[in-house]
Amino acid sequence: MSRSDWDDAQLTTSMTMSLKAVVLVGGEQKGTRFRPLSLQLPKPLFPIAGVPLIEHHIEQLSKASFSITVLYLIILASITEIYLIGFYPAKYFYDFIQKCTETYSIKIRYLEEPEALGTACGLYHFRSILLENNPNALFVLNADVCGDLPVAEMAYELAMKQNAHGLLLTTEATREQSINYGSVVIDSNGKVLHYVDKPTTFVSPHISCGVYLLRAIVVERIGKAYNCSDTDTKQCLLITLKDIIKNLKKIFTCRYLLFTLLNIIQICVEEYIFKQEVWFETEVFPQMASESVLYALKTKRWWSQTKTAAAVLYANRHYLRLYHVSDPSRLCRDRAQIIGDVFIDPTAEIDPTAKIGPNVSIGAKAKIAAGVRIRETIVLAEAIINEHACILHSVIGWRSVVGAWARVEGTPISPNPNIPFAKLDNKPLFNTDGRLNPSLTILGSDVHVPAETVILNSIVLPYKELTSSYKNQIIL
Repeated sequence: MSRSDWDDAQLTTSMTMSLKAVVLVGGEQKGTRFRPLSLQLPKPLFPIAGVPLIEHHIEQLSKASFSITVLYLIILASITEIYLIGFYPAKYFYDFIQKCTETYSIKIRYLEEPEALGTACGLYHFRSILLENNPNALFVLNADVCGDLPVAEMAYELAMKQNAHGLLLTTEATREQSINYGSVVIDSNGKVLHYVDKPTTFVSPHISCGVYLLRAIVVERIGKAYNCSDTDTKQCLLITLKDIIKNLKKIFTCRYLLFTLLNIIQICVEEYIFKQEVWFETEVFPQMASESVLYALKTKRWWSQTKTAAAVLYANRHYLRLYHVSDPSRLCRDRAQIIGDVFIDPTAEIDPTAKIGPNVSIGAKAKIAAGVRIRETIVLAEAIINEHACILHSVIGWRSVVGAWARVEGTPISPNPNIPFAKLDNKPLFNTDGRLNPSLTILGSDVHVPAETVILNSIVLPYKELTSSYKNQIIL
């Protein structure tokens, strides 16, 4: 060994970077645009590419053990614990957490909020648990985002920027679409100069992906925002209420009317002023940007949101593509006439004459009969597709039955391939004229489609026994 090699060996040291992760899953009154698929189970547990949506997050996070070399320092980083925070009842996640804990060999725990606390306040509420053992940073993800997440790159970027309190994952959008997201103004060094959530006019083509890496000091910042709203706001409100009541007593002589008005004021105060919510997007990140302690990592990897039921097929397509690259054994190749990327649960019954693909996922105990054609579709558990039925651009709900020679078809949705950085449009059900926007066909659970009928661009709520063909309708 030469003298210089010996010196390098002596100078090189290593340290461990401890990370935890938080997935924000929301609650029952959230995700209403995801109906009817969220009527049967929480939106974060909806299966995409064969596994629940948030299991994709857990899988990517649990496998993110990596080393970072900075000059003569080797940083060994790993995520040791994953927490799900939301205000769904904990019973919904019990079986899921048990399964994932065994599959990925990582500690997973659900933390139930007492009420909706916003995207940030849950971290402050459970700070004693999240900051136990002094983790270096927390990954924070929104449950309804999906993509190929650069977990290691984010950890490296935060390690390199010692003055950064937090790091946002960002991507690029079109000028028109950027106003639907958190807009981020970034300088050449990755520093966030300005952050505004869903601006009314164009601010920046860079948008937040809903994935953050935050140092522990950010939790303290959330606490300051919470305590400020919890004390200062109450004091200001008390003064305001006294003035209102004083003026009302001067104006109104009818005590009943005064009593009614005061009740209305009280309801408004409790519902809107005293709600103990703190939001990253409107309170925390804008302030951090103004103090120059927020940075961004730009990614060109695939990323999307699953705000609406129609968005699940786009996510399904890309997760199957990730399987193709990272773990081809998860894809089916020989149980039927397979085209492209297809996931079929091992317990599903598939006739070998069925033609399936591309971009199809078939759930547990589903039955696909002879001559069936399925393309760009999710078939959920225990659904039955009878002989020679054709399913295109659709979601077939749990235990639903499609009759022989029936056709269930939706309109394909994708970002415009001719526009750089275009994102998937999460369109509402109805356009400005009150007409149903063309989209996927979605059958809720336990729907029966009779033989030799056509269901086109329609949404069918659960437990419906259809008797004829339907086109461009919501069937209640």
